[in-house]
Amino acid sequence: MSEKNSASSIPQPEEKAAEDRVYVASQWQLMWWRFRKHKVAIISAVLLILMYLTIIFAEFVSPYDPRINHRKFLYAPPQKIHFIDRDGKFHLRPFVYGYEGTMDMETLQIRYAEDRDVLYPILLFARGEPYKMWGLFDSDIHLFGVPEGGTIFLLGTERQGRDMLSRIIIGGRMSLSIGLVGLAISFFLGVFLGGLSGYFGGLFDVVLQRIIEFLRSIPTLPLWMALSAALPPRWTVVQVYFGIVVILSLIGWTGLARVVRSKFMSLREEDFVMAARLVGASELRVVFRHMVPSFTSHLIANLTMSIPGMILGETSLSFLGLGLQEPAISWGVLLKDAQSVAVLAESPWLLLPGIPVVIVVLAFNFLGDGIRDAADPYGR
Repeated sequence: MSEKNSASSIPQPEEKAAEDRVYVASQWQLMWWRFRKHKVAIISAVLLILMYLTIIFAEFVSPYDPRINHRKFLYAPPQKIHFIDRDGKFHLRPFVYGYEGTMDMETLQIRYAEDRDVLYPILLFARGEPYKMWGLFDSDIHLFGVPEGGTIFLLGTERQGRDMLSRIIIGGRMSLSIGLVGLAISFFLGVFLGGLSGYFGGLFDVVLQRIIEFLRSIPTLPLWMALSAALPPRWTVVQVYFGIVVILSLIGWTGLARVVRSKFMSLREEDFVMAARLVGASELRVVFRHMVPSFTSHLIANLTMSIPGMILGETSLSFLGLGLQEPAISWGVLLKDAQSVAVLAESPWLLLPGIPVVIVVLAFNFLGDGIRDAADPYGR
């Protein structure tokens, strides 16, 4: 019996190989192995990659030019996709029926209905309205569309007859890029100023912490509104875009700076930092070669969870009319059309731009949770 127990306690070759692999693995390998176990974070990462790929090729993915007015289809509700026609025949290729609107003489509103005598198959790589990809390449090929004469408004249209799906896709380019550009600026300010504050301390640390406390004591939304209202009204869309990015970054760096400061204060007396100084390493080398890499994973997790704040900030400002405005297209600008209760009662699909905002914010939060858990690969 004892021989059987002792034999079972001897590690099998597969188990020993797995243990040896863990012992020699780098920190990034351990993080990746642990991150793969976080299924929700993996799904969120895939979803975000697909969304960013969509906005990169937005002109191709969009069925219409988001600025083209379809004047016969003002406030048209979403069209339905069908597989079975009115005669009960199944079609392998999905299709939409013809779409037409008639004026209701009692309410003076346009009522839309399907013309079931005409159907238009949904085609992949269909020819449609011309566009210029990234401002460089002319094309008229869209990911999907219908033959000439038909319409495919999957998410309806707005007050000027512009396709909502195309505007949401193009608007994502502005809203999602603001999160990344603003993050780059706040990352630099947070790491640089927080690192100096935590590493050197002294008067600089005291002054910087008082500035951070002052900025964090001001309610965020009123501060955003005040700074946005200060932007010159004659600025172009590009200038307003970068102005909003700077505003969000100047406020968003404070939380990261405090995280970096606390890490530096705990690390500056560690043995490996003292050893680096004793061998003659410069202060910059000690900071960027030894201290910052020791908590890079925590920085990544913190930054990942900061992006939703940037996106929500732009959406809030644009919704209130203090951020991006027409002719710029962003999710906040699109949601601004849903402010009127009377319009919203008749056209509830104008609220659809809020769905990608919620999805992106949740996806970044789940991804941040997964990275944060993976940042401690030796934890349980």
